[in-house]
Amino acid sequence: MTEEINVLALVKGEERYVFLFSDQRRAEALRTLGRYASNPELSFTWYDAAVLSQKIRAQAADQDEPVASESSVKPRFEFPANGPIDIGSLDSDHLDFDEFS
Repeated sequence: MTEEINVLALVKGEERYVFLFSDQRRAEALRTLGRYASNPELSFTWYDAAVLSQKIRAQAADQDEPVASESSVKPRFEFPANGPIDIGSLDSDHLDFDEFS
């Protein structure tokens, strides 16, 4: 069995930053971005680290997100609500507006 390797690259002028990491080493890759950003000898900035870390996290979320057809949990509500909501029909004994004042 072969382990898949993620590749993340940034080109800044003449410089090339290439990060290779497995899914199990994702946290280490994020820490490396921070170390590079804090190094004044590199042109790698905190903005670069933020953009690349966002890509790493988005990829992880895509992999962890279940397919909609496989989900057994159904949403309780549909938004936006179809039509106006009539609060006059609600039992006002259960509404406590003072707590929001």
